[in-house]
Amino acid sequence: MSLDLVFYTNPMSRGQIARWMLEEVGEVYETVILDYGAGEGGAKDGDGSSMKSADYLAINPMGKVPTIVHQGRVVTECAAVCAYLADAFPAANLAPPGDQRHDYYRWLFFAAGPVEAAVTNKALGFVVPEGRERSAGYGSFDDTIHALESAVSGDGWICGDQFTAADVYVGSQIDWGLSFKSIPSRPAFEAYAARLRERPAYKRQKEIDGALIAEMQKKA
Repeated sequence: MSLDLVFYTNPMSRGQIARWMLEEVGEVYETVILDYGAGEGGAKDGDGSSMKSADYLAINPMGKVPTIVHQGRVVTECAAVCAYLADAFPAANLAPPGDQRHDYYRWLFFAAGPVEAAVTNKALGFVVPEGRERSAGYGSFDDTIHALESAVSGDGWICGDQFTAADVYVGSQIDWGLSFKSIPSRPAFEAYAARLRERPAYKRQKEIDGALIAEMQKKA
């Protein structure tokens, strides 16, 4: 019997971000593991279904993960998944009250826009030509990293004392960036990441996806 909340992912992908958020929410969800090949399929729980299958492209035309389907509603893109789940399951207390969401929205979308673009471009060797920074939107990599650092320089979370979906998304960018050296190591980033890594939901996500990766590597 299909659950009301279905999660399409691959453990070696940004799906790790969505799984962390799902673990923070604490609701029961069904997992569908997809591979990167171009084949047909739709079987659940690691049977080799493809992101490029007709069945999945009908759900997410981009043919990528993660995607969640909640009571028939499709949500893609990690930042959107995090924000949606926070609102869909308010008992988890992962979003600030409506009149206190300025930092929540600001840094959630900053990470999804300028940070994602700046880090990806740098990793691919793309450098914004001098004098064209305004055309790039994010300005420069250094400007983006300085702004990101300001968001996590305190002792708490993005929204002060309350851990929110913004921390899942922004924190994933920082945690991943430090691990793969796509974001420079700075004391504020290291301290923030250390706090994130102590969260039980973060540890559960790493355990679940780590086990799936090990299983996939064994089969390969």
